[in-house]
Amino acid sequence: MNSRKPYLIRAIYDWIVDNHCTPYLLVDCAQPDVQVPDEHVQDGKIILNIGPTAVHGLSLDNSGIFFSARFSGRSREIHVPPVAVLALYARENGEGIMFPPEEGDGEPPPDDGGHDGSGSSGGSKPHLKVVK
Repeated sequence: MNSRKPYLIRAIYDWIVDNHCTPYLLVDCAQPDVQVPDEHVQDGKIILNIGPTAVHGLSLDNSGIFFSARFSGRSREIHVPPVAVLALYARENGEGIMFPPEEGDGEPPPDDGGHDGSGSSGGSKPHLKVVK
């Protein structure tokens, strides 16, 4: 199946804008094919304002996020592949979504043969985390 991340990005973006808030995108700049102004990257990450009044030609599609924006008075073309998106949230209240690494990103989980180390079997349980 296709990654669900681009679909969630579009949905959360629309939700943030519909609620008259400013969508901010947290990007992992170490991922391949990320095109952002290097001079604004801090600790390997960048936060981008992708609000309708801050960017031009915004496209949120399955292959990535594309737009042009001004940085220090200079227009720049930006491309962020979905795998590089760490979070999308509203500047005003911090509400939004954080993304865990997708399967195939980073290191794989350890294979413990279906045991959690406590003597029981069945592997780890799925869990949800409340993000405020």
